[in-house]
Amino acid sequence: MIRRLYDWTLSLAAHPHAMWALAIVAFVESSVFPIPPDILMIPMILARPSRAFAIAALCTLASVAGGLAGYWIGYGLFEQVGRPVLEFYGKDARFDEFAAAYNAYGPWAVLIAGVTPFPFKVVTILSGATALSLPVFIVASIVARGFRFFVVAALLWKFGEPIRDFIERRLGLVFTAMIVLLIGGFAMLRFV
Repeated sequence: MIRRLYDWTLSLAAHPHAMWALAIVAFVESSVFPIPPDILMIPMILARPSRAFAIAALCTLASVAGGLAGYWIGYGLFEQVGRPVLEFYGKDARFDEFAAAYNAYGPWAVLIAGVTPFPFKVVTILSGATALSLPVFIVASIVARGFRFFVVAALLWKFGEPIRDFIERRLGLVFTAMIVLLIGGFAMLRFV
């Protein structure tokens, strides 16, 4: 089923309304959809490199808007769905502790999930459920998603087709390594 969904999403790149399709895919990927918008964005940029940065901007805006929908899912449905489940298992008090800890590091969670292969929708929903500051969530989402999509667009614009394999296979790993190094650097500064 995932393969069919992936192939369907990829076929949208050739559609006359590909920009609308990209916006929809980027929106729903940030809240519920399992396929990242990169698989649609990459062939679109390769087909029209002159539009690379417009495509990245659209993807960023739609992804952040979808992130806000995910935030609302977590915020608006937590009391009706999430809290009763936690109460049933006797873990509702522990959630409040978790929420406080998450909110202390929430901006980092949004930044990390926004640029790595970690499913962004998990963090958007969790941010809403823990009531992470909405302005902080929005800024972190714009920075993270913008960075991710504009780096991909810049690489494709500069190097074209030869960079496609690298992006599809290894860019998530590179972003993850960068985040680990960044966090490691801050941790070292704290102990020095």
